[in-house]
Amino acid sequence: MTHSLVCPETVSRVSSVLNRNSRQFGKKYLFDQDEETCWNSDQGPFQWVTLEFPQRICVSQLQIQFQGGFSSRRGRLEGSQGSEALHNIVDFYPEDNNSLQSFPVPAAEVDRLKVTFEDTTDFFGRVVIYHLRVLGEKKV
Repeated sequence: MTHSLVCPETVSRVSSVLNRNSRQFGKKYLFDQDEETCWNSDQGPFQWVTLEFPQRICVSQLQIQFQGGFSSRRGRLEGSQGSEALHNIVDFYPEDNNSLQSFPVPAAEVDRLKVTFEDTTDFFGRVVIYHLRVLGEKKV
């Protein structure tokens, strides 16, 4: 059964936070399921989120809700197991809107993921994300 794989033990990192204001725009807001909070990156050519899971997972879907005007035209999902180098799993192409978007992922067993947002719709390269969900199964 497919379910959300991000848990309290998942370690997340982000490329940047707007004005370094983690209290208002920090990474924790990617996963809090609150419609009023978001991660807001600072400006730059690429923005990214990394996730290190406490156990191996099998990813099947990625869900992202951007703020329209602050999305990405192209994204890349990479993953790895243990200390391996990251390898490309899938490229995806979000729309510039406020809807929760789902992207199928070819079955990949990993314990580390990196989501990179390229070609942002904002002139300064900022990205605003209200929800980031990784769906799939935990491996035993």
